[in-house]
Amino acid sequence: MALLYERGDPVLVYVVGFLILSSYSYPISVGGAALKQEAALETGAMVLNHSMALVQRMESLVATGNGSDVSLRVQTVDTEEVKVIQAHALVLTLQSDVFEELLLGRNASTLVLTETAECTAVFDKFVRYLYCGDISVRLDQAISLHKLASKYHVVSLQQGLTRYMSQHLSSESPAGHVVGWYQYAVQIGDVSLQDSCLQYLSWNLSSVLQSAEWGTIGADLLLSLLRRSDLIVQSELELYEALELWVGQNRPSGPTVERALEAIRYGMIPPQQLFRLQRQSPLMQRHYESIRDLLYLAFQFHSASPVQLAKYFEVNCSIFTPRNYLSPSWGSPWVISSPTRDDRSFSFQTQLGPSGHDASKRVTWNALFSPRWFPLSARSTYAELGAMQPSRTDGGRPRIIVTPATSSPDFAGVSFQKTVMVMARQQGKVVVRHVYNFHQSTEEAGDFLVDADLQRRVSEYLIDSSLYLHVVVKPVYHTLIVAKK
Repeated sequence: MALLYERGDPVLVYVVGFLILSSYSYPISVGGAALKQEAALETGAMVLNHSMALVQRMESLVATGNGSDVSLRVQTVDTEEVKVIQAHALVLTLQSDVFEELLLGRNASTLVLTETAECTAVFDKFVRYLYCGDISVRLDQAISLHKLASKYHVVSLQQGLTRYMSQHLSSESPAGHVVGWYQYAVQIGDVSLQDSCLQYLSWNLSSVLQSAEWGTIGADLLLSLLRRSDLIVQSELELYEALELWVGQNRPSGPTVERALEAIRYGMIPPQQLFRLQRQSPLMQRHYESIRDLLYLAFQFHSASPVQLAKYFEVNCSIFTPRNYLSPSWGSPWVISSPTRDDRSFSFQTQLGPSGHDASKRVTWNALFSPRWFPLSARSTYAELGAMQPSRTDGGRPRIIVTPATSSPDFAGVSFQKTVMVMARQQGKVVVRHVYNFHQSTEEAGDFLVDADLQRRVSEYLIDSSLYLHVVVKPVYHTLIVAKK
């Protein structure tokens, strides 16, 4: 079992891994001893629980090396650096089958181990965990400790560190750490950690683009991100400019650059900005031939109506599909104070579509948030009668509904996908915690905040007792007529 908590700096990961700690429960303090009632014991019997005192003595044992019967000689790869730790074979073998095998085959009281410099630096922390079951971890130590836990088969520590990394993706660090954790997860085949890192980068990409971490992203990760439709950025232009910066910093091969440029959705960039990039972007000028057809298609998209374009082109593809853009043209932030109090509503406008042909057309949307939902049919009936709305049951849950205020012939061939982002403060930083996508034919997200407890003032879904949302509406085009060949 792994318990993760913070106590100032560094962050502590408390992973109960040592056998003597397995008897922890909720003790009652009597006469200086921790006591607990045991239903299985006879009347009047109690269990004395002094396991914490035992842990303290174990910590003293590893610190002083008293009674040591084995010396761990940790040598650093490609250097003469050596770290010697006095240990006890019984403890090591209880915690690690790898240590058990190594100790069985030794011919002397010294066990020689070879580690990287990063692992050698934290090896004493690792050994202390084997004695005490707790360990202090900094962001820059997580990978090294995870490597040691994996190498020596200390499963409880390995799982605790994986959970620690998944829960501290938003923590501040000078050069960033999420990209490094992602690359490590790929290396060891940890799909869960890999997906957590990729999701965090996708949902918070706009802030990542402004950080030093952006330049450390590898080519494979870059291409994986550029091909996703759930990226949260200010605009497609922001993404292109960030790509240009990345290319300048990393100097990748020509084919890598071309694959990255082909993943940009030029149809989502206004035509005036495309003209500017053609004239002023050195990256586009150098690789113009590789994306010329994409640019030509984008200009066609901007010059004709989507209905007309759909007669001749397959418009239901990535180049014509918006990502989650934060710019005012595609949605609006919505801060709901005291979200459990009553229903809230607000209206906002979006551009009808990304096409230049629709640049001046707007759609007005009505959004309704209900902390405890009841059917829309009941809402409308009571509203028409002017009666008080029925009180909601305890079984209700938060709902959000987004509907267009009007209909228009311009909607032909277009369906609107709604996306609601929920912000949260993690490790002092505001990040996107959840993203809810509505099916294009529905008006609400059925699983919206289904696991959220908005009653608690310190709920992880709230920021200063308010619910921070950002609603995005993405027009998706459909091919109407297949052109004859």
